[in-house]
Amino acid sequence: MEKYALFFDIDGTLVSFKTHQIPHSAIMALTQAKANGHKIFIATGRPPLIITNLGAIEHLIDGYVIINGAMCFINDTIVRCEAIAPEAAQLVVNDAQEKNYGIIVVGETDVAVLDPQGEVDRIFRQELAVENLNRAKPLDVVLGQRILQLTPFFAEDYEHKLMKRIPGCTSGRWHPAFTDITAKEADKGKGILAMAAHLGIDPQYTMAFGDGGNDTSMIRSAGVGVAMGNALDTLKQEADYTTTSVDEDGILNALRHFRLIDIDP
Repeated sequence: MEKYALFFDIDGTLVSFKTHQIPHSAIMALTQAKANGHKIFIATGRPPLIITNLGAIEHLIDGYVIINGAMCFINDTIVRCEAIAPEAAQLVVNDAQEKNYGIIVVGETDVAVLDPQGEVDRIFRQELAVENLNRAKPLDVVLGQRILQLTPFFAEDYEHKLMKRIPGCTSGRWHPAFTDITAKEADKGKGILAMAAHLGIDPQYTMAFGDGGNDTSMIRSAGVGVAMGNALDTLKQEADYTTTSVDEDGILNALRHFRLIDIDP
């Protein structure tokens, strides 16, 4: 059996939006996949500060595609890093301050949070159970670093208007309240291909699992793209296969379907 590099989004793919936990079936499935010689990678929009919900599988993970592909690393080796142009980052931050909407600014090492309306706290801490945002640094400290991602809290119609002002950037929305903006060369698809090239893995033996709009590029780029049953319909249309939802053993069922594991639910 050929060995695959498996790339998993976190929220809504590995981690349930209902329980904020990784289902036991997914833990079992990844444990056997690893034992069968497949490599396990995370591909998430989250920066390192708020990747706090993978404790049950941390020992299985071979590498990370984080911040929607803006940074990719294996242990201490940075495989890829794509920053937003400083003038574009400043434009979005200025816009947030002028229009009084929330924004998370992700630097190369730190994160800043502006939350004038309280929506960042409400959605990230209360709805998504995100931890560690209280460890955010002052905005001026973070703006002194290379900026890898901006997460503004506004509606999709305004997103289209703003993106026209920063043509060197791309946007990936996986929640109705906010979007993730990165440099145009940074997306999960390019990230998984960079990781495969670094490891000498043929891209046809990559498999990506996702549920949101920011997973589209990796579903398209992977040798096999798998949409969760709870995924957006637009993502399902891009996928090679749609499994069941994260809460209905979706990871286990997909890995069994492709015969990478042989355990029952």
